[in-house]
Amino acid sequence: MDKIRTGLTFSDVLLVPKRTPLSSRSEADTKTKITKNVSLNNPLVSSNMATVTEHKMAIAMAREGGIGVIHQFETIESQVAEVKKVKRSTSYIIEDPITAPSNLTLNDAEDLMEREGVNSLLVVENEKLIGILCHRDYVFETNKQQKISKLMTQEKNLIAADPKITLEAAKEALHKHKIEKIPLLEKGKVVGLITAKDIQVSEYWPNASRDKKGRLRVAAAVGVRDTLERATALVNAGVDLIVLDVAHAHSDFVIKQLKKIKSKLKVDVLVGNIATQTAAKDLINAGADGLKVGIGPSPVCTTRIISGSGIPQLTAIMDVVSVASKHKIPVCADGGMTYPGDISKAIAAGADTICSGSFFAGTDEAPGYIIMKDGKRYKRYIGSASYDSNHERKEKLTKRKYKNKIDVFVEGVSNLVDYKGSVDQIIKSLLKGLRSGISYTGAKNIKEMQKNSEFIRVTSSGWQESLSRGKKLSE
Repeated sequence: MDKIRTGLTFSDVLLVPKRTPLSSRSEADTKTKITKNVSLNNPLVSSNMATVTEHKMAIAMAREGGIGVIHQFETIESQVAEVKKVKRSTSYIIEDPITAPSNLTLNDAEDLMEREGVNSLLVVENEKLIGILCHRDYVFETNKQQKISKLMTQEKNLIAADPKITLEAAKEALHKHKIEKIPLLEKGKVVGLITAKDIQVSEYWPNASRDKKGRLRVAAAVGVRDTLERATALVNAGVDLIVLDVAHAHSDFVIKQLKKIKSKLKVDVLVGNIATQTAAKDLINAGADGLKVGIGPSPVCTTRIISGSGIPQLTAIMDVVSVASKHKIPVCADGGMTYPGDISKAIAAGADTICSGSFFAGTDEAPGYIIMKDGKRYKRYIGSASYDSNHERKEKLTKRKYKNKIDVFVEGVSNLVDYKGSVDQIIKSLLKGLRSGISYTGAKNIKEMQKNSEFIRVTSSGWQESLSRGKKLSE
């Protein structure tokens, strides 16, 4: 007790400005890694919270170069479906296109397409392609009980291709034959699909985070209950990395589950949350490919209030980085960021990525409805350990309504946040701030920023000076 340390958070410090080699902040490079083998074009990660990240958010994050973590507060099947929607959303080759038998009714076919987030189906018989049901084939059809075999475009009228077709050859074929889709066949069996729309979309997002097959990157979270079963299903669905997410990840149980995943599956695992050097050492030794830092810094987390435990976020990042950097393990700073400049501070302190719920909550892409209150628009933002989250999660999993209060331990709160519109504008604004931070530290990229950065501790008056300037500018 004689050696009580001082813990610092983002509002306690500022970055010291230095001479910059950049002509414009737009020149700053934001490429980074979230785990040992997964690279991103920017360090923004949307949190695995039920009111933050499902497939719409994950798609938007990846298109701008970051990544979204699909939350685990649903059935395995539902989470897998969310991952598949991301993987199918932007890739010029769809490796696992949705197929249907020819005796399916249009009504059932439309239900299937809605569930899978597509507007066409490849029709197969005995694993052989016999036609394709496109939007134009059924858009004006009123008889929903009609078999799709009567509506589909027949196989003889389709242009198919070999799975090894190049992007340029595919574009040429689409243009020459004035078609929108090319099934990929191997001995008559469907092994893929190319669509004109997917090619256009993939070329529209040049900085998107993509896997080796050109699909958008997506992460998904697992807890410690059905860990291996859920992780296996997610890996089979094509997830890029698993986030083993527990409020207090420095535990024997988490280490056991981490070792189990790494021994059974070939996938990178980001583990959190932690806040100490010892936790970093133990999880790295257990096989972690990335570490997530943050014990109680979130505005919807009450861990520090309820348990009295935690470390101010800037100090926690530096402590974990001091160990992780020796093993070349990326660090993700999770929570505690209120202003765009806090991202620059987290990165400068050594974090490779930042994970946030509050920055991205309240946007169009965040799950949930817009709520009108006193003439203003809001969306819900619920802490994962809040009572509301636990109650809704139990109702989802048991498919029952609970009118009485359930008995759960609570370390979070539920809030209404202002409706913010499209998340892509939020992302672009945050990245402008980060690029500006890179420039101010005399760096060209994130690695140089971490080498060059120098913090100066500020008094409460110094911080108030910063806030008053920001307020006047916003007015």
